[in-house]
Amino acid sequence: MSESVNPSSTDLRAARVAETEERIVAAARELFVRDGYAATTLTAVAEAARVGHRTVYVRFGTKADLLKRVVDVAIVGDSQLIDLHSRDWYQQALNAPTAAERLDRLADGVAALMARAGDLFAVAQQAEAVEPVIAEAARAGRAATRDSQRAFFTKLHTDRLIPVTVDLDWLCDTAGVLAHAQTYLLIRETLRREPDQYRSWLRTTWNRLIAAASAVTGPPPED
Repeated sequence: MSESVNPSSTDLRAARVAETEERIVAAARELFVRDGYAATTLTAVAEAARVGHRTVYVRFGTKADLLKRVVDVAIVGDSQLIDLHSRDWYQQALNAPTAAERLDRLADGVAALMARAGDLFAVAQQAEAVEPVIAEAARAGRAATRDSQRAFFTKLHTDRLIPVTVDLDWLCDTAGVLAHAQTYLLIRETLRREPDQYRSWLRTTWNRLIAAASAVTGPPPED
C-alpha cells in the first residue's frame, strides 16, 4: 500500500515556499530601485528578506534571473501565473461596449502597469547591456506590447467602433509605441509626468491618432 500524503502538510509547505518567494521579491525590488542593478547583490537581498543566502541562490540562481522575476511580478501586479492578456483589465478593454470605454480601460491598465513597474524598467535598462537574460526579456516585452496594442486596435476596427476606412497598420504601429516602457520612462524624465498625467496623455493621444488615421486625404490642390 502506498503511503498517503497529508494534503494539509503539502498546502502548508507550498504556502511557506510562496511566502518566502514574496519576501525575496519584495526585498529585491526595494534594493534594485534604491541602489541600482550593479550595486545590488544576492547576499544583500537575502539579508533584507531575512532568509538564508543559499535560499536566494537555489530559488533564483542569478541576479539577472531574480530581476527578471521582480519585473514580471510588477508588470502583472502579483505572483499568480496569469499572463497580462488574460488579466481582467485587458479583457475588459478588449470587450467594453464603446470605443470610449475601451480606451479608458486600456489607458487605466497601462498607466497602472507603469506606476507599478516603471522604476524597475529603469533598472532593467541598466542591466540590458551586460545581462543577456534581461536583454532577451526586454525584447520579448517590447514584442508583447506591440502585439497587445495591435490586438486592441484591430478589435476596435473589427467591431466597427472606429471608422472602417482607418489606416489600421499605421494606427497600430504608432499607438503601440506610446505604450512601450521606454516611452513612459522618456516622458517621465523629460516632461515630469506622473502616472495619472501619463494616463490622460495616453487617452488623449490615442483618440487623436484614431482621428488622424481616419482622415480621408483628398487630391492635391491644382496649381
